[in-house]
Amino acid sequence: MGAQLRVIRGRIRSARAMGKITHAQELIASSRIITAQRRAAASAPYAREITRAVSALISYHPDIDHPLLVERSDARRAAMLLLTSDGGFCGGFNANLLREGEALAAKLRDEGKEPVIYVAGRKGIGWYRFRGRDIEREWSGFSGNPSYDRAEQIGQALVAAFSRPEEDGGVGEIHVVYTEFVSMLSQRPVIHRIVPLEVEEVEEGQETGEAGEAAAGGALPLYEFEPSPEEVLDRLLPSYIENRIWHMLLQSAASEHAARQRAMKSATDNANELVETLTRQANQARQAEITTEISEIVGGANALAAATAESE
Repeated sequence: MGAQLRVIRGRIRSARAMGKITHAQELIASSRIITAQRRAAASAPYAREITRAVSALISYHPDIDHPLLVERSDARRAAMLLLTSDGGFCGGFNANLLREGEALAAKLRDEGKEPVIYVAGRKGIGWYRFRGRDIEREWSGFSGNPSYDRAEQIGQALVAAFSRPEEDGGVGEIHVVYTEFVSMLSQRPVIHRIVPLEVEEVEEGQETGEAGEAAAGGALPLYEFEPSPEEVLDRLLPSYIENRIWHMLLQSAASEHAARQRAMKSATDNANELVETLTRQANQARQAEITTEISEIVGGANALAAATAESE
């Protein structure tokens, strides 16, 4: 019985130590969520204005013929950018994202298009390498704290691939799979096609863009573009795409921290519950030991008394 009690007490110490670690991870993730949310909010004004500028340029000059706006009906290769995390301990964050990416890849293959994989985050890179799948480009080391320089690198690589002919390794579409931050309790993986841009026609007085994503703020501004709308669009669209990727990286970072905070809280609660269960088992084992010892003492005393009575 003593050996069993030692084993239970050892498990209690391990569970308490694990609970301390997961609680520390929970507190760290909670503090980082606030920072990620503030960064996303700070980037919103620029994202809104560049979306309005692109929407106005496309809406007021519908005859512009730009490669990033042209739908390629004969496209046979499509880029997929997956924004995963560098670290673990974040529950189903990466599993849900990779599952969504697999669904997108299957859909592209059904359409006769070959998926070309671009991955950001060590978890996604490891997932594809383990399965022996080719990765066109990869980035890592910044999932929890992205910088605009990284978004610029990714955007430039994707735009360069879209600008090349498919015979030379180019792609005809660019899709991004990332996790959208809805709230502290809800984050969902989403898929956006960022190239070619989807232009929607709406009634006068409404905004359009992505340029497809409508932006609040009333009628589109009457910008004067110099030297020409075509040249402005040449310079504006790459910046617009980089900004979209920057926004997705910030959303993914906030979602990662929220998922990690929730997973670590669940792990801490489980550790505390396990400590309570093991403590009850230890108390029961100790009580059984005490009962056995008392029984042995009483039995020995009775035997000694019986032997003394017989000798007399």
